[in-house]
Amino acid sequence: MEIRQTTALLIFAFATSGFSQDFKIGLPQTVPLTVPASVPLRVYLTKRVSKRVGAPVDGKLVGPVYAFDHLVIPAGTQAIGHVSRLESISKWERTRAILGGDFTPLHVAQIEFTSLTLPDGREVPVQTVSSAGLNSLFPLRPPKQRNPNAQSAGGVVGAAKQKVKDQANAQIDRVKSIPDLVRGTNKKEWLSDYMMSRLPYHPQYVRSRTRFDAELAAPLNFGSEAVAADSLALLGSQPAAGSVVHARLLTVLDSGISAQGEKVEAVLDEPLFSAEHKLILPEGTRVDGSVALVKKAGWFHHAGRLRFSFQNLALPEIAGLLATPPTAAPSQAPRPAEELRLQIPTLGTLSAAEGDKAPLKVDSEGGVQATESKTRFIGTAIALLVAQAAGDNDPLRAPSVGGTKGAVIGQRANVGGRTLGGGLGFGLLGTIAAQSSRNVGAALGYYGLAWSVFSTVVARGPEVHFDKNAVVDIGLNSRATKPESGTAAK
Repeated sequence: MEIRQTTALLIFAFATSGFSQDFKIGLPQTVPLTVPASVPLRVYLTKRVSKRVGAPVDGKLVGPVYAFDHLVIPAGTQAIGHVSRLESISKWERTRAILGGDFTPLHVAQIEFTSLTLPDGREVPVQTVSSAGLNSLFPLRPPKQRNPNAQSAGGVVGAAKQKVKDQANAQIDRVKSIPDLVRGTNKKEWLSDYMMSRLPYHPQYVRSRTRFDAELAAPLNFGSEAVAADSLALLGSQPAAGSVVHARLLTVLDSGISAQGEKVEAVLDEPLFSAEHKLILPEGTRVDGSVALVKKAGWFHHAGRLRFSFQNLALPEIAGLLATPPTAAPSQAPRPAEELRLQIPTLGTLSAAEGDKAPLKVDSEGGVQATESKTRFIGTAIALLVAQAAGDNDPLRAPSVGGTKGAVIGQRANVGGRTLGGGLGFGLLGTIAAQSSRNVGAALGYYGLAWSVFSTVVARGPEVHFDKNAVVDIGLNSRATKPESGTAAK
């Protein structure tokens, strides 16, 4: 009798535990909303900042910040900070400035952001690593928006494909608009900065709309959220062909020093959803790849080239816990984090990229080439005209008599030509020195022309360079051959 009762209790307990486990699987999952340290806040300055320690800094976020699948800091959030310290420029840059007539002790301002003001008025204290500005400005004109009401043929399937395509195009347009150095520039401020740079000694500023990648020194906690089980049905599945993910590079790459076969790592800045808005890849998903082609820049402005691709996606640990149901009994030891990180073989190529040192062009195969504007030759053409004016040795003649040209009695002072030549060659100091004689003005004008020709025609071309946290868009599974579905790493 006792044996039968014991057996019945064991069966009831087993059935109850199984029901309880199945019920828990159907319950909403709680996900912490934490932005980890080292995540960059992409900020642009709304006002010009004086290069002095302690100077206040006002900025706004270029793009949103996500935690898992949730938007926690929207674009446009106000960022407050200050200049934390000043650093001297390199010896080569210092030498170039002196050769151009600028004897100012030039510095790079390191800026630290200390608080964020969200659109709803909440103030969030932050701590970022001091960082210098990037070589790009935030454009005043936003990227063109596509017609959201445009419909494509093909019913539900066609609409879903069009939605994925529109999302991909929107991501590419956004990245292409970030390093805009020409459109929407503040011409008045640019002219003021240029005129001051020609002075032998001048105040220093960080231009408005200068961009910063300010890495968080400490994590930000925004609580937690309950995620419905059905919204996680596609978590860790293979992204649809043509999907584009917005990511940042963790590996520094340069066509001048990188090697073929070098590992490349990136991490998703934003989650990827399906056409039905079901989560596929959360923020924080790692993307692993390698360098496939490297070509250094050459003389006469032959630009560098770089190509790298991605072969694997790795979901963050929390996503692995949600995507893979537990297989071990509660009494057993938990599985290591490496086994909980879901691995997804994929095929990813670059769709768009942001370059810091030079604008970049991405081809259909994912190859990247540094580009230069043809407008640089305008400066050389102007330098040629100035040099000709500075070397003008028109004779000065006596008044003509009876229709006959007067005798040569000297040379024209050519004040205007030699003034321009001195300014071209050595800034304000060159302008002053050129007043001593025509020969000095001509020499400085030809020196400026020679330097302009060397810089725009003879010098080495730009290298393809990606700093840490550079913005990239990665197209997934765009080729006909598709990788197998995601499997848990062993």
